[in-house]
Amino acid sequence: MHNSLKITLGLVVAFFFLSFSSSDKSQLDKNFLPLKGDTLTWKQLGEIKYTMKKHPKYGEVQFPIVNDKVKLKGKKKIYISGFIVPIDNKSYALSKNVFAACFFCGKSGPESIVGLNFKGGTPKLKTDQYVTIEGTFRYNEDDADDWIYNLDNAVIVKGN
Repeated sequence: MHNSLKITLGLVVAFFFLSFSSSDKSQLDKNFLPLKGDTLTWKQLGEIKYTMKKHPKYGEVQFPIVNDKVKLKGKKKIYISGFIVPIDNKSYALSKNVFAACFFCGKSGPESIVGLNFKGGTPKLKTDQYVTIEGTFRYNEDDADDWIYNLDNAVIVKGN
């Protein structure tokens, strides 16, 4: 009985490897290839410092100091994955966390959210929908009324 189990297991393993012909393997590899362009992670975006500056409208405000590695991605096409968070009835942001634990609820900092400016019209989205988005990355260290990070010409490439 022990030998028949070994033979059966051997046949299953052999079948598995033989079932992936070279054309099948290229198709399999195609499904797992990284997207073209740079990928930004929430860890990279979270490596940020702040400095206090006087703002004419708000008084003393913490302004971000974006790290040099993230600055290098400015004006480039990037990909990032996260959760959709509604800002108002017509605009959205991408968040490191779900809505219940997002920046607005005090669970994270403003570096854990990316403003989205969609290419064309704003697609129909659901709160906490997990997506991967492609867009032109823009960072902001000076405008207290804008997000620290933004994606312009944003397009959902996975998760719609």
